[in-house]
Amino acid sequence: MSAEQVGIDLRLLGPVRALRDGAELVLGSARRTAVLCVLALHTGQGVSRDQLVSAVWGADAPPSATGNIYTYVSTLRQMLEPTRSRWTAGRLFSSGGGTYQLHLSPDSVDVLRFQSLREAAQRQRSAGHTDAELATVAAALRLWRGEALAGVPGPFAEGQRLRLAELRLATTERYAELLTGSGRHGEAAQLLRELSTAHPHREDLRDRLAGLPAAGRPASRSVVTGGGVPAVGVPVANGRVEPAGGSELPTGGVPVAKSGPGVRTGADLLLGRGAVLHRLRRALTEVATGRGGSILLEGPAGIGKTALLTAALPTAPEGCRIGWAVGDEVARDTPLGTLRDCVEFALAAGPEHPTVEALVAVSARPEGPDADQSAGAHLADRAGADGTDEVDAERRRAARADADAAARAVELVRRATAEAPLILVVDDLHWADPTTLRAWATLGGQASELPLLLVAAVRPGAGWAAEQSAAEVVTLGPLDSGAAGALVRAVAPQPPEPQELARILDDAGGHPEYLRQLAAGGIDPFPEAGLLAAVRAHLSPYPEETRQVLRAVAFLSAYEVRAPGTQPAGCTVAEVGAATGHHLDDLARLLAPVRAAGILAPGDRLRFRHRVVVRTLCGSTPAALRVTLCRLYAGRLAAAGTAPERVVALMLAGDVPVDDCTGGWLAEHVERVAEAAPQIAIAALAQAHAQHALDPARRLTLTAWLARLLLREDRNAAAEAGWVAARTADPELAGEMRWIAAHSHERRGDFETAAEIAHVALRERRIGPRWIDRLRALLGRIRPSLPGNPTEPHLSRSGLLGEGRTTVP
Repeated sequence: MSAEQVGIDLRLLGPVRALRDGAELVLGSARRTAVLCVLALHTGQGVSRDQLVSAVWGADAPPSATGNIYTYVSTLRQMLEPTRSRWTAGRLFSSGGGTYQLHLSPDSVDVLRFQSLREAAQRQRSAGHTDAELATVAAALRLWRGEALAGVPGPFAEGQRLRLAELRLATTERYAELLTGSGRHGEAAQLLRELSTAHPHREDLRDRLAGLPAAGRPASRSVVTGGGVPAVGVPVANGRVEPAGGSELPTGGVPVAKSGPGVRTGADLLLGRGAVLHRLRRALTEVATGRGGSILLEGPAGIGKTALLTAALPTAPEGCRIGWAVGDEVARDTPLGTLRDCVEFALAAGPEHPTVEALVAVSARPEGPDADQSAGAHLADRAGADGTDEVDAERRRAARADADAAARAVELVRRATAEAPLILVVDDLHWADPTTLRAWATLGGQASELPLLLVAAVRPGAGWAAEQSAAEVVTLGPLDSGAAGALVRAVAPQPPEPQELARILDDAGGHPEYLRQLAAGGIDPFPEAGLLAAVRAHLSPYPEETRQVLRAVAFLSAYEVRAPGTQPAGCTVAEVGAATGHHLDDLARLLAPVRAAGILAPGDRLRFRHRVVVRTLCGSTPAALRVTLCRLYAGRLAAAGTAPERVVALMLAGDVPVDDCTGGWLAEHVERVAEAAPQIAIAALAQAHAQHALDPARRLTLTAWLARLLLREDRNAAAEAGWVAARTADPELAGEMRWIAAHSHERRGDFETAAEIAHVALRERRIGPRWIDRLRALLGRIRPSLPGNPTEPHLSRSGLLGEGRTTVP
């Protein structure tokens, strides 16, 4: 039976989906999905376990990786062939010789179909069949639903994403060429605008857009799609263009939400944001009547700023021009680069448009002796130094040029508003160049008098935000529990159990992106690629040194996240300083931006606002490095006199093994740890008891402490106490452990076993007098509950029948 006969359909050109006879299959964890992707893209070829481990984990494979591969493959086999008997050979999935193999037709995997269509298009191009090539290329692009293998972890998936992205880009460029050749200039212009925005360093794309006939560059309003950068368009059958996010766009239009089975409308992205969305839409309505303004949408990465902008902008009234640009670190070196891109997009024109040409001209620094007489010279003079040093003079001259460029850019934008209401949107304005920021602030102060609306998405904590004093700041905070729960239920593949839902809400702390990632994949000991990418995006704006300090904060906080309530949440600045070797003043400087951005929660202790960040930072650190760092940090904390329970919690969080060195330190401080944090002590002592290589005497001492603590915490200590009693030669310790074992069984209601332990200990007479008395007292307590003659509990049932008698000394 072939894959085609049973209707297997694997879709990898976007979020990975698998369908069998039209019914969607639940793929489970991201790593299981990664295994499926490797096998699917090697269909008909054997792939060994070692190759799968390398493809899914790379060089950081855990010891359990080979066993995990076996489990993943077994589950995938059952999923793809549910009716196959365990003892019969598979038709779709086979194994042998240490390899696994999928038997799928090329039509069952969209990546293979895409590649096949590209090859067919190349043959048609060679034969000169342009119309056929156009239809084939369009069919190839329709297969895409987003980023290939989205969220799938591992080096194989990452390499495939890069390879397929390049193929998609080349195919889209060829599609634009074919559209141009067939006279469909409007569609070609739209594609080229989207490509040039998504790939700002590709100047050839702008040149090709500029070379189109004017009819191909409609001066209406531009297309805005989700994700921060306008998405690369995908052709649909009726000649219109569909953005990668799934909205349907007539050429030159605004996104219109689609509906229907299997299509996400984006409603889950806006849960809990109704008031903000209403405010943005009201501003769009007002600018059409001539009343503008400036809005700063402030919030951390992943909080939903771009989703709100994408949802609001399509509701702008007809006749408004909308410009969209995205700030990035590269753009900071180009004066007015971000503003120019935004205006150019709004005018739906190439760089030869008069307004755009003027912006390009004013962004060039003036030369010659007259440059000092610019309109903004007095601003730079006040900021400059009084010295005559050549470097200072050049700095003042550059500042005057920037001020003049900003002033002239403001005037050009004001003139553009005379033609039609203008809406300028910049995502990640914090990355814009300083001249754009100066002009944006000035325009913000004048916008209320113009048909001009400025909307910018920014991350909190940016020092320049004070310059945008005229803007209305709308802060996006965490979702409340109701909206967060609704989002989880909307995204989760199946309704989460109440306990699982509570864990997700607690870990995500109301952060929409974390909620989506956790709901889609659950909480995994190894953070999945999508979740790790979200956390990295959250922290990427900060310097490497700051991120390393945050990793130390995560290690110091990790055990409380793993076992809530065992110690105070987070850590102190002094602990981080001791662990990392940073001076407290340096830490204050490094952590100030992340405090301001809300990554760390307010308060004296350093604590991540979103607990999932702690899990992800710790879980994504390779095991060997995690052990090394936590051992190093623990040693520094101990040397600095940090409370021993904090040192032990750090070692537990890093899975630092208990060896003779750490075991000796633990034995020295166990009483203090047991008193201050009994649960932490129990976890560490249990780990020590499991270390067979530990010095026997030290292991015995630590296990005895484990038995005492388990009993104190009303837990069963019988096994640990019996283990110590069987190995110690100390009568006092033996008696204590026998009593703990018997008392543990007494608490559980197992009176016969308790009596048996007491009888054996009393017969052997190898215990101290104190424990003899306590064991006899125990026997007295449980006597009424023992079977047999209540007045002679020491007799067994056989003794009562005259078959023998057991005497207690």
